[in-house]
Amino acid sequence: MTHERKLTGWHALAIFGGAFAVIISVNLVLAYSAISTFPGLEVKNSYVASQSFDSRRDAQETLGWSVDARATGGLLILSITDADGRPVQAGTLDAVLGRATHVRDDRTPDFAFDGRAYVARESLRPGNWNIRMKATALDGTPFEQRVVLHVTE
Repeated sequence: MTHERKLTGWHALAIFGGAFAVIISVNLVLAYSAISTFPGLEVKNSYVASQSFDSRRDAQETLGWSVDARATGGLLILSITDADGRPVQAGTLDAVLGRATHVRDDRTPDFAFDGRAYVARESLRPGNWNIRMKATALDGTPFEQRVVLHVTE
């Protein structure tokens, strides 16, 4: 003997309520994950930073510097070259090495110029890394760049 089940208003309410509970739960988990891994702001006030952006960019482009980074054999190598491809030794260099998605692995490499590039001892796990560098040319021109580094080893 088979017993027929009827879909009542309470069943429909439970189905819709359960579906919305799942959707809201997933949204809350994703929102928490996004906020907890956000590394922070690039600048304190974007409007103020935008007022001098064009002049800073033009001065930086006038330098003609190109930056390349690689990790090999426990070394992090940051190469800065001028428009002619010659190595550049900056007046000052500050850099923060970290992941793009969180600040948990952020650290400041101890770069030393070896005549061709800046070298620091760093053991990096595979994945995407960012080097947020700030340098100053010998004439005092500031140079800022975020260098993306893909480590495959």
